[in-house]
Amino acid sequence: MRPTEITEVLNRPISQELLARDLTRLAYVAKDGTPRSIPIGFTWNGSEIVMCTSKNAPKLPALRANPMVALTIDTEVHPPKILLIRGRAELDVVDGIPEEYLQMNGSYVMTPEQRVVWEAEVRALYDGMVRIVVTPTWAKLIDFETTLPSAVEELIRQRAERQQA
Repeated sequence: MRPTEITEVLNRPISQELLARDLTRLAYVAKDGTPRSIPIGFTWNGSEIVMCTSKNAPKLPALRANPMVALTIDTEVHPPKILLIRGRAELDVVDGIPEEYLQMNGSYVMTPEQRVVWEAEVRALYDGMVRIVVTPTWAKLIDFETTLPSAVEELIRQRAERQQA
């Protein structure tokens, strides 16, 4: 997929709404060769998905061995809105708490007092974290109104061809 096509998909209003959500599902291949799909908080900085995790997270050795990942961001209503992204995970070990981690947890409903306590607890728990940064290499938006899963699109195309014949 060309970068301009990826940008076009990610700049659509529904994609932008999905990129403003709190959670994505990160799919990767574990060290034992089996697939994993985990919910994880994220933030979108306009060109990359940034997720943060503890330095001892089991996913990190797997991502170092095979950095190719897939992300799913979706809604829980009908019809669902689904943003599918593929890319390569770059791992960035940082001292302290990455600003993205604090941002991605900013939409949870907390009073200012609760936020102060939460942030103090986070800073006390972690001496550093790992930023998992994914630059999209492929993207597809499925909104079931203007875009459909590729298999459904193919069935519709085949039906139209049969009707024309």
